[in-house]
Amino acid sequence: MHEMGIALEILKIVTASIPQDMNNATVSTVKLKVGKLSAVVPESLRFCFEIAAQDTPVAKARLEIEEIPVMIKCKTCNALWEINEPAFGCKACGRGSIEVISGRELDIESIEVEDSAG
Repeated sequence: MHEMGIALEILKIVTASIPQDMNNATVSTVKLKVGKLSAVVPESLRFCFEIAAQDTPVAKARLEIEEIPVMIKCKTCNALWEINEPAFGCKACGRGSIEVISGRELDIESIEVEDSAG
């Protein structure tokens, strides 16, 4: 399950993003963009993140995952479409000159930090 390794890296990045001058800071939300070609199972990543974040300032953070569809663009006619299965040619002109323009993402979109000192 490579989701645990990903969860640990996200946790490392999120923890490093907490401002040093916020002594009682906690992370409330971590927003991710995960492409369908990234081979990440969102529910597995949530589970692993929850386990990895225990006893850290990120322990109560909500992990929000936006799944990014696989989008293909034809280099010949500029047609753009979403796919759910392999594509080897343009659905508009039939040419084989296509490229994946989204669906490989694995990005931290935002981190919401709160000062618990109130």
